[in-house]
Amino acid sequence: MIPYFDLHCDTISECALKGVSLRDNRSLHVSLERGKALGPWFQCFAVWIPDESDSPLQRFRLASDCLKKEARNHSDLFTLCKSQEDLKKIAKDCGIGAILTVEGGSVLEGRLEVLEELSASSVKMITLTWNCANEIGGGAMEPGGLTPFGRQVLKEMERLEILPDVSHASDPLFWETSEAVQGPLVASHSNSRKVCPHPRNLTDDQFREICRRGGLVGLNFYREFLTPSGQCGMEAILSHAEHFLSLGGEDVLAMGSDFDGAEMPQGIEGIQSIESLAECFLRHGYVESLVKKIFYQNSFSFFQKHMANQVKSPGAFDNREKL
Repeated sequence: MIPYFDLHCDTISECALKGVSLRDNRSLHVSLERGKALGPWFQCFAVWIPDESDSPLQRFRLASDCLKKEARNHSDLFTLCKSQEDLKKIAKDCGIGAILTVEGGSVLEGRLEVLEELSASSVKMITLTWNCANEIGGGAMEPGGLTPFGRQVLKEMERLEILPDVSHASDPLFWETSEAVQGPLVASHSNSRKVCPHPRNLTDDQFREICRRGGLVGLNFYREFLTPSGQCGMEAILSHAEHFLSLGGEDVLAMGSDFDGAEMPQGIEGIQSIESLAECFLRHGYVESLVKKIFYQNSFSFFQKHMANQVKSPGAFDNREKL
């Protein structure tokens, strides 16, 4: 069994929209039954908010409720992580832990108070933008900096202990976010722009800044972010890992597959392929201790440090009717 910690997948959004089971499905990259061979396995389940969504908060609620229902129905298989204690117990038991995140700050619908609802729903990380600009700032495909509202959002996120995710951020948004926040930055699913010159990937200076702040960068398996042609096998992931490691990223580099949100390289079919990917790293001369750091330990240690110690009491916030 290999321990695994994945910073990003879109699976729960797909489950909610298509009525597919998280426990056992054949149409998605991720299912609990296929992933339970890993141990322990922590999966960040992102609620994807498309730029064109006309009801982003409702979309979040649909997927969030879906994940909570799955957690209740399949408590024998996985737990929704709300605190450091949950992380410790799952790691000790070699179980499966789910961490709820959001991909796209448009979920706020321009209202700061929505962050309270997200926090009460156990959201631990928010990708500030998707591809286009929103009320927070510019996206990778529609450049722009941090807005005044975005500055308020970052300040409130820090208060609520919700991590800022700069994957999908434009370059100006990345640097202005770095100046605006005190804590670490996470790029949950981003590769190296030096290796593959796509605006969704990180520059060397951006990666160094994330390292300097003690953050995380999850390697994205999307083939269009791995090579300019998009035609590649799993070995292409190693090219990005090697470059980031050359910049001093041994304690920062992690996994951010983008399962169920992207087309995979040859050799990766889903969560069941993670062991083969780890073996690929080992075959190419990576020592076992470094593979464990990249696949698991860096992310686990980070969330142990930055996830809240305690869970909010039941009923601490339920403001759906007011929003």
